Amino acid sequence: MNHAQKGFTLIELMIVVAIIGILAAVAIPQYQDYTARTQVSRVVGEVNALKSNAESIFNNGGQIGYEDDLTTNPRTIGIGWTGSNLVVGANTSPQFGLNITDGALATMSWDVEMGTDASAAVRGATITVSRTANGAYTCSITPPTTNNGWKDSYAPAGCPAS
Repeated sequence: MNHAQKGFTLIELMIVVAIIGILAAVAIPQYQDYTARTQVSRVVGEVNALKSNAESIFNNGGQIGYEDDLTTNPRTIGIGWTGSNLVVGANTSPQFGLNITDGALATMSWDVEMGTDASAAVRGATITVSRTANGAYTCSITPPTTNNGWKDSYAPAGCPAS
């Protein structure tokens, strides 16, 4: 009588489970780093997109604000920020989490704080875009005050962590 083996032995199954466990132990932290890095890059892109709006407002003799207010002198024009689910205060109108500093001056800036739906490692990081008097923009990231796993490598090349 021929008894052919059917299925896997216990040791073969244990080896497969061990291999999957090792792969998961390496892959999960890498995935979390990738997620945090892409979230920071996304918010940096969203706040940097406001630069062209700011220049248009300045070139038309206005000052930057959250909403249009044509009764002010110079006119206050909304910068066009509509919020982001990765930013603290994204549901509060009219700021939507954006903090504008000195919107009437050429040396103005705006910033957002990451939170809400952001990864725990980047939650609390502040992204700031600043304008110099000659119209040049800089971007910087202030890491979270509580270290929940922040790594400077999360900051994209054009917006370094300070």
